[in-house]
Amino acid sequence: MALDNLISVSFTDEELTKISTAIEQINTILKGKAINLTPEDRRQYGSIADRNKLLVDKAKFYMEKAPHTVPKTIDKAEFDRDYAARGQVEAPLRELTMVAEKLRDTKTLLDYDNLQVAQAYYRYVKFLAEQNEPGTTTIYQDLRQHYHGGRKAEGKEKKPGDKKPEGKKPEDKKPDDKKKPDNGGPDIHLPEE
Repeated sequence: MALDNLISVSFTDEELTKISTAIEQINTILKGKAINLTPEDRRQYGSIADRNKLLVDKAKFYMEKAPHTVPKTIDKAEFDRDYAARGQVEAPLRELTMVAEKLRDTKTLLDYDNLQVAQAYYRYVKFLAEQNEPGTTTIYQDLRQHYHGGRKAEGKEKKPGDKKPEGKKPEDKKPDDKKKPDNGGPDIHLPEE
C-alpha cells in the first residue's frame, strides 16, 4: 500500500534562479537601510500595537495642525522621515510575510511527506535486519540512532534490572502526535521505537 502524499511540487532551475535573484534584489535595496536586532533588542523595543499606531497617527496630525504645540526637544523632521519610512516598509513586509508563510507551509508538508517515507524505510530495513538480510544491519544501526533510545550514552550500557528514566508513561502518549505536521515549530520528532 502506497503512503499518502500530502503535497507534490517541484521547481525548475530557472524558477529557483528567479527566486534567488528577487531575494538578492530586495537585499541590495535594503543594504544600509534595514536593521538586524538581537533577541534582547526585540524584547526591549517590542512591537507597536494597533492602539499605539492610532496614537502615533493622531500625534502626527496634531503636530502638523498645531505646530506651536511641538516641543523644541522633538526633531519633527526626523519624526516625519521615520513615519514615512515606516509606512513604506509596512506594505512590502505584509506581502513578504504572506510569501514566507506559503514557503513555510509548503516546506512543512514536504518535510512531513519525507519523514513518512523515511520512517517507512526505517521500519522495512529494521524488518530486513531482523531477518538477517545481508547488508541491512549497518543501515538499520545507522538509522536507529535517530530514534529515542537508539543511542547508548557513553559509558552507560543498559543492564538488566536498570530502571527506566522518569518521564512520560506509555499510556500518557497520544497515538496520533507523530502524524500531525508542525507549522513553523521545531523539527518534526521521530516516534519512539
